[in-house]
Amino acid sequence: DGSGGDGLRSARTLEAIEGNLMAHYVTTVRTAKSPQEAFAYMADLRNLAEWDPGVKAVRQIEGTGGGPGNVFDVTVAGLGPSPDLTLRYVTEEYDAPRNLLVVARSTVFTSIDRITVAPDGTGSVVTYDADLRLNGVLRVGDLGLRLVFGQIGDRAAAGLRRALGAQVD
Repeated sequence: DGSGGDGLRSARTLEAIEGNLMAHYVTTVRTAKSPQEAFAYMADLRNLAEWDPGVKAVRQIEGTGGGPGNVFDVTVAGLGPSPDLTLRYVTEEYDAPRNLLVVARSTVFTSIDRITVAPDGTGSVVTYDADLRLNGVLRVGDLGLRLVFGQIGDRAAAGLRRALGAQVD
Protein backbone atom coordinates (compact mmCIF):
# COMPACT_ATOMS: atom_id res chain seq x y z
CA ASP A 1 0.00 0.00 0.00
CA GLY A 2 3.04 2.27 -0.05
CA SER A 3 2.52 3.35 3.57
CA GLY A 4 5.93 2.13 4.62
CA GLY A 5 4.42 0.05 7.42
CA ASP A 6 6.84 -2.83 6.90
CA GLY A 7 9.80 -0.47 6.97
CA LEU A 8 8.55 1.14 10.16
CA ARG A 9 7.96 -2.28 11.72
CA SER A 10 11.49 -3.35 10.71
CA ALA A 11 12.96 -0.17 12.20
CA ARG A 12 11.07 -0.74 15.44
CA THR A 13 12.21 -4.38 15.57
CA LEU A 14 15.83 -3.32 15.04
CA GLU A 15 15.47 -0.62 17.72
CA ALA A 16 14.04 -3.20 20.15
CA ILE A 17 16.88 -5.64 19.43
CA GLU A 18 19.50 -2.92 19.86
CA GLY A 19 17.80 -1.80 23.07
CA ASN A 20 17.96 -5.34 24.43
CA LEU A 21 21.65 -5.67 23.55
CA MET A 22 22.81 -2.34 24.95
CA ALA A 23 24.35 -2.33 28.41
CA HIS A 24 21.81 -0.97 30.88
CA TYR A 25 21.98 -0.63 34.66
CA VAL A 26 19.54 0.89 37.15
CA THR A 27 19.95 1.30 40.90
CA THR A 28 17.79 3.05 43.45
CA VAL A 29 19.03 4.40 46.78
CA ARG A 30 16.87 5.66 49.66
CA THR A 31 18.74 8.32 51.64
CA ALA A 32 18.18 10.71 54.55
CA LYS A 33 19.56 13.51 52.34
CA SER A 34 16.97 16.04 51.20
CA PRO A 35 16.11 16.02 47.48
CA GLN A 36 18.06 19.28 47.07
CA GLU A 37 21.15 17.90 48.82
CA ALA A 38 21.06 14.55 46.99
CA PHE A 39 20.50 16.23 43.62
CA ALA A 40 23.34 18.73 44.15
CA TYR A 41 25.70 15.87 45.04
CA MET A 42 24.72 13.79 42.02
CA ALA A 43 24.72 16.71 39.55
CA ASP A 44 28.33 17.59 40.39
CA LEU A 45 30.05 14.80 38.46
CA ARG A 46 33.30 15.51 40.26
CA ASN A 47 31.75 13.36 43.01
CA LEU A 48 31.79 10.29 40.75
CA ALA A 49 35.37 9.53 41.79
CA GLU A 50 34.22 9.32 45.44
CA TRP A 51 31.73 6.51 44.89
CA ASP A 52 32.38 4.78 41.55
CA PRO A 53 35.49 2.57 41.78
CA GLY A 54 35.69 2.44 37.97
CA VAL A 55 36.25 6.21 37.80
CA LYS A 56 39.90 7.20 38.10
CA ALA A 57 39.54 10.98 37.77
CA VAL A 58 37.04 13.73 36.98
CA ARG A 59 37.92 17.18 35.73
CA GLN A 60 35.36 19.93 35.27
CA ILE A 61 35.78 21.59 31.87
CA GLU A 62 32.87 24.07 31.87
CA GLY A 63 30.77 25.49 34.68
CA THR A 64 31.13 25.17 38.44
CA GLY A 65 29.71 22.08 40.14
CA GLY A 66 26.42 20.82 38.78
CA GLY A 67 24.42 22.95 36.37
CA PRO A 68 22.83 23.11 32.93
CA GLY A 69 25.33 22.72 30.11
CA ASN A 70 28.22 21.90 32.46
CA VAL A 71 30.94 19.65 31.04
CA PHE A 72 33.14 17.08 32.78
CA ASP A 73 35.96 14.83 31.57
CA VAL A 74 35.57 11.49 33.34
CA THR A 75 38.47 9.03 33.10
CA VAL A 76 37.41 5.43 33.57
CA ALA A 77 39.53 2.34 34.03
CA GLY A 78 39.95 0.33 30.85
CA LEU A 79 38.40 -3.13 30.63
CA GLY A 80 41.00 -5.91 30.78
CA PRO A 81 44.10 -4.89 28.85
CA SER A 82 42.40 -1.82 27.39
CA PRO A 83 43.85 1.57 28.34
CA ASP A 84 41.95 4.05 30.49
CA LEU A 85 39.37 6.05 28.58
CA THR A 86 38.29 9.66 29.10
CA LEU A 87 34.67 10.42 28.34
CA ARG A 88 33.41 14.00 28.02
CA TYR A 89 30.06 14.26 29.81
CA VAL A 90 27.72 17.13 28.96
CA THR A 91 24.78 18.00 31.20
CA GLU A 92 21.91 17.92 28.71
CA GLU A 93 19.01 18.19 31.17
CA TYR A 94 19.15 19.88 34.56
CA ASP A 95 15.83 20.17 36.38
CA ALA A 96 16.83 20.65 40.04
CA PRO A 97 16.09 18.92 42.31
CA ARG A 98 14.40 16.18 40.27
CA ASN A 99 16.01 15.25 36.98
CA LEU A 100 19.49 15.20 35.49
CA LEU A 101 20.65 13.81 32.16
CA VAL A 102 24.33 13.61 31.30
CA VAL A 103 25.61 12.21 28.02
CA ALA A 104 29.12 11.28 26.92
CA ARG A 105 30.13 10.39 23.39
CA SER A 106 33.54 9.17 22.33
CA THR A 107 34.78 7.30 19.29
CA VAL A 108 34.25 4.07 21.25
CA PHE A 109 31.23 4.56 23.57
CA THR A 110 28.07 6.53 24.09
CA SER A 111 26.99 6.76 27.72
CA ILE A 112 23.57 8.13 28.69
CA ASP A 113 23.01 8.55 32.43
CA ARG A 114 19.73 9.78 33.92
CA ILE A 115 19.54 10.59 37.62
CA THR A 116 16.17 11.24 39.21
CA VAL A 117 15.52 12.32 42.78
CA ALA A 118 12.14 12.04 44.47
CA PRO A 119 11.09 13.23 47.94
CA ASP A 120 10.65 10.42 50.48
CA GLY A 121 9.48 11.58 53.90
CA THR A 122 12.27 13.79 55.21
CA GLY A 123 14.79 12.24 52.79
CA SER A 124 14.77 11.21 49.16
CA VAL A 125 15.06 8.36 46.71
CA VAL A 126 17.81 8.60 44.08
CA THR A 127 17.57 6.51 40.91
CA TYR A 128 20.60 6.18 38.66
CA ASP A 129 19.75 4.81 35.21
CA ALA A 130 22.71 4.24 32.88
CA ASP A 131 22.87 3.09 29.25
CA LEU A 132 26.18 2.32 27.61
CA ARG A 133 26.66 1.32 24.01
CA LEU A 134 29.54 0.84 21.68
CA ASN A 135 29.60 3.07 18.60
CA GLY A 136 29.79 2.24 14.91
CA VAL A 137 31.12 -1.16 13.91
CA LEU A 138 32.03 -1.83 17.54
CA ARG A 139 28.30 -2.22 18.30
CA VAL A 140 28.61 -5.93 17.56
CA GLY A 141 30.25 -6.12 21.00
CA ASP A 142 27.27 -4.60 22.86
CA LEU A 143 26.12 -7.97 24.22
CA GLY A 144 29.54 -8.66 25.76
CA LEU A 145 29.65 -5.13 27.15
CA ARG A 146 26.22 -5.70 28.71
CA LEU A 147 27.54 -8.70 30.62
CA VAL A 148 30.51 -6.76 32.03
CA PHE A 149 28.48 -3.60 32.69
CA GLY A 150 26.35 -5.41 35.28
CA GLN A 151 29.43 -6.12 37.40
CA ILE A 152 30.72 -2.56 36.95
CA GLY A 153 27.28 -1.22 37.90
CA ASP A 154 27.08 -3.38 41.03
CA ARG A 155 30.38 -1.96 42.31
CA ALA A 156 29.29 1.61 41.54
CA ALA A 157 25.88 1.04 43.18
CA ALA A 158 27.55 -0.19 46.37
CA GLY A 159 29.72 2.95 46.42
CA LEU A 160 26.71 5.17 45.78
CA ARG A 161 24.82 3.58 48.68
CA ARG A 162 27.80 4.35 50.95
CA ALA A 163 28.19 7.92 49.64
CA LEU A 164 24.50 8.75 50.09
CA GLY A 165 24.23 7.01 53.46
CA ALA A 166 21.60 4.59 52.16
CA GLN A 167 18.74 3.73 54.45
CA VAL A 168 17.56 0.13 54.65
CA ASP A 169 13.83 -0.52 54.69
